[in-house]
Amino acid sequence: MLHINKIKKFIILLLVLSGTGITVQAQITRPTWWFGLSGAANANFYEGTTQTLNSSLVAPTALHKGFGIRPYGSVLIEYRPAGVWGAMLNVGYDGRGGKFNEVMAPCNCSTNLSTDLSYAVIEPSLRFNMGKSSVYLFAGPSIAFNLTKNFTYTQLRQPDTKSEMTNVRNTLVSGQVGLGVDIKTSSPTSLTQVSISPFVSYHPYFGREPRSIESWSITTVRAGIAIKFGKAHKTASVQQAAAPPMIAEREIGFAVRAPKAIPLKRKVSETLPLLNSVFFDNASVNIPDRYVLLSKNQATNFSESSLQKESTENMTGRSARQLNVYHNILNIMGDRMRANPGATITLSGASPNITDGKAFAESVKQYLVTIFGIDGSRITTEARKKPISPSEQPGGDKALVLLRAEDTRVDIRSTSPELLLEVGGDMMKPVQFTATQFDPLDSHVIFNVDGGKEVLSSWTINTTDSKGAVQKFRPFTGNMQSISGAAILGNSPTGDYKVTLIGTTKKGNTVQKGSTVHLVRYDDNTLKGLRYSIVFDFDRARSIQSYNKFLSGTVAPLIADGSTVIIHGHTDIIGEPAYNQTLSSDRALQTQKMIEQALISSGKKNVKFETSGFGEDVAQAPFENTLPEERFYNRTVIIDILK
Repeated sequence: MLHINKIKKFIILLLVLSGTGITVQAQITRPTWWFGLSGAANANFYEGTTQTLNSSLVAPTALHKGFGIRPYGSVLIEYRPAGVWGAMLNVGYDGRGGKFNEVMAPCNCSTNLSTDLSYAVIEPSLRFNMGKSSVYLFAGPSIAFNLTKNFTYTQLRQPDTKSEMTNVRNTLVSGQVGLGVDIKTSSPTSLTQVSISPFVSYHPYFGREPRSIESWSITTVRAGIAIKFGKAHKTASVQQAAAPPMIAEREIGFAVRAPKAIPLKRKVSETLPLLNSVFFDNASVNIPDRYVLLSKNQATNFSESSLQKESTENMTGRSARQLNVYHNILNIMGDRMRANPGATITLSGASPNITDGKAFAESVKQYLVTIFGIDGSRITTEARKKPISPSEQPGGDKALVLLRAEDTRVDIRSTSPELLLEVGGDMMKPVQFTATQFDPLDSHVIFNVDGGKEVLSSWTINTTDSKGAVQKFRPFTGNMQSISGAAILGNSPTGDYKVTLIGTTKKGNTVQKGSTVHLVRYDDNTLKGLRYSIVFDFDRARSIQSYNKFLSGTVAPLIADGSTVIIHGHTDIIGEPAYNQTLSSDRALQTQKMIEQALISSGKKNVKFETSGFGEDVAQAPFENTLPEERFYNRTVIIDILK
């Protein structure tokens, strides 16, 4: 992250320099041909996977992401005729080495891999001068010829290995795009013109897979400086300052999406995926008291079906109902093992102190054995420093307290289908229950403000009914907001409203947009629906594709012609809000696409989708973000099927 921030600062510096540039036409002509040298630093970002280093060394654990700073140097020629177009050619040395992020081998030993890849490169480019300013853009191919392919592999309690990688491609063809600024340092009347040119360029991963095996690829951001020399000729002179560019504020778009009818409540049959983890506190090896722990007599009468009784709840209170089910995870497990005497489980306790991890697992085992009478031979315990799928990743430096709390846990694993069910991951077989929702999400009016985040510092919504009564909904930020339809209607059964958006731009200007909406209250208590959820590990690279079987085989068959399907994505509060917003929207849209494909295959039509991503918006989040299990459940896509 530090390296990325430096690159951002460098780009900002280029823009500042370009804004203060002076276009000078002295008593000489501008040189057409320029020659020079450049030097730069390559920020190399490793993606993909590598494991087989050469014929004699295969790493026990695959290595994925990595980073490195390496030098770049070239000789250059530039052709700048009159006009905005020109050409460039760089021939030089390109360092693409770096270091992969540390991973743990099966022996619980840390492993490291550093590479020393370098190439001779030829980079022809088209050059585009941005008007009369000194800023230019360039883009073109990059042809690289391998020079070195050395690596150093280290593993704890093993000798270091220094050798050459095999299966390294001799030639790579990729692309590049960049931005630079020419800063003249010579006298306007000198026949030998000299300029210093800071530049930054981006070299995407495609075509930059150094090996013919595996999926390792390299993306490079290059930042450096060039010195250029050109020969001018005498002519008449005119000097003028370049006018600063005028940047107009972007026009924003405004759209309102309202339900045809506003249901006040709905009876929902919900299928809840159960996390297969019990989270522990660092201060104790005892099972936390937020989990429901029974006596022997209570366990004798416990049945999973007792958790399926109908409850009344609203959207913001939904978490209390679900967490009550989840906090019975040990009782559900005991009941299922008691009903299926052939089933076995493994309890994997994780803690930075591996002794505590073992004690966590033993605490869970002791509860199942003592309270539910499960034979101890059916339960295996093990200890780890980190879970098999940890929340904290190597190199991470944000929200470590929250992530490490999520990694202090016991994971329940089994190969017995009576206990676990693959629903997009190692999830326990879900629990079904019936609940009554008040003010469900599909009763909300959605306000979409295209450009709201980029242009506006804040915006408000005013609604005016047919009698002139005005309601003001206080300032929002971002591109989307939902407001309860019942809150707009109040006690009225129906209403026509004029909707006004009033926004303040980041430059201090006021903008106003308008629309209309017609709302109707729906008071039928018999309205019913189905709800399904899928959950994700923290920042896991696993694609939504892993849920395809569940979505197409379980959810889609329950959707009838003419139904409405409401899909909404959420995240926890860890990470950047903009990233979380995009992540939740992408997951929700991909979920819709998979369901649509399954419906088309089965010949179903006329199904309406309402899909949104709310990111980490706490007003819409189904859970709080205080407990590890709440954050896990907030990493979700929720699917409501309305009949």
